[in-house]
Amino acid sequence: MGSGSRLLRQNRNMSTKKSKKSLDTFAAKLSLAIRSGKYCLGTKSTLKALRDGSALVVIIANNCPPVQRSQIEYYANMAKAHVHIFRGNNNELGAACGKSFRTSVLAITDVGDSDILSTFA
Repeated sequence: MGSGSRLLRQNRNMSTKKSKKSLDTFAAKLSLAIRSGKYCLGTKSTLKALRDGSALVVIIANNCPPVQRSQIEYYANMAKAHVHIFRGNNNELGAACGKSFRTSVLAITDVGDSDILSTFA
């Protein structure tokens, strides 16, 4: 009876570790892209990068306002840039970028040493 409940707890912990690990790997790729490449933070600069055609990847926080999100997705579709919806909110996206402030939109213009584009292939 004791070993069965222990196995059940281990299985539950493994499933949460897998989802957390996939989030950590994306966050690690994102932080490497931030450190070694070029990026734009914020809605205005992201839209400007999309209009210029220099944005490769657009990352949107999950609590981004719907009107702003649809506008960015439209411009990204026109610029043929990849869009990723970040699983965390804007506070967590800012922290993943290594910033002490929140941001709801981020555009990566040069990936640098990161292989973040491989997640979209």
